[in-house]
Amino acid sequence: MIDERDMLIIDMLRENARTPHTEIAARLGVGESTIRNRVRALEEEGVIKQYTVVTDPAKLGYNSVALVGIDVEPSYLLDVALHLSELSEVKFVATSAGDHMIMTEVWLTDGSALRTFIVDKIKKLDGVQSVSPTVIMDNWKVRSGYMLP
Repeated sequence: MIDERDMLIIDMLRENARTPHTEIAARLGVGESTIRNRVRALEEEGVIKQYTVVTDPAKLGYNSVALVGIDVEPSYLLDVALHLSELSEVKFVATSAGDHMIMTEVWLTDGSALRTFIVDKIKKLDGVQSVSPTVIMDNWKVRSGYMLP
């Protein structure tokens, strides 16, 4: 059972996955071994699934970041989602029950590359009915650590 202290540990690690156990322990007023044991238990229980790095796409040469909603014929949903997951330009893929059946985040060098990517790599997939890109202008909050089941 996850308690309030576990949630605080998770929040600190989501803010910076490299936070030393000693620092977390000091902030929570407990011993480092307590934190080490709790983190290990959270990993073993599958609460903590991975540690990751958050990068700035622009500093990596990706000046066009977009959220792309994709609607497909229902029988093609899984095939399209899996295909998109294999493309290096696609950084996130999720199926949804919202405005679009599939939501992705794509990183490309510029608007022209985004247009080409949509036309040549998404719209040509079997079952794709519509593609709705939304270009990200500024990112106000980036917090890693959310993974859907």
